[in-house]
Amino acid sequence: MFSKTNKTARIDPEQREQYEYARKRVRQKKLLMRHFVLFLAGSIVLIIINPVLGIGKDFFIKDWFVWAILIWVLFFLIHLFNVLVMSKFMGKEWEDRQIEKLKAKQEARIAELEKEVRKEVITEEVKKKKENDIPQPPEDL
Repeated sequence: MFSKTNKTARIDPEQREQYEYARKRVRQKKLLMRHFVLFLAGSIVLIIINPVLGIGKDFFIKDWFVWAILIWVLFFLIHLFNVLVMSKFMGKEWEDRQIEKLKAKQEARIAELEKEVRKEVITEEVKKKKENDIPQPPEDL
């Protein structure tokens, strides 16, 4: 009836990475939509609070709710820009390219340092060999 064999499909690391990236992007878009819905609801509440209920008429700024909504629009546009635009330019592919560039620079620097170390070791070996090859004056003088 019931099999005790575990038939789970193995996911290779590349597929896992793609899945994690897709999950992250979906979460970003979900939070953006939440922000938008919260913005709409908050804007309606602010509009109702000031003119309809008369709350905030004693403030030094007339129609303060308009300024509050405009500031909120600015924050929403920044959020929108980060999710939709910046992720395209500085997304996963951009990160991978930057990592590859840095790895190449590090490998070049390591190769350069290894060359310098080899050169120093060889020069020290040559110096020691020359010191050992110099004939020593006789001790009975």
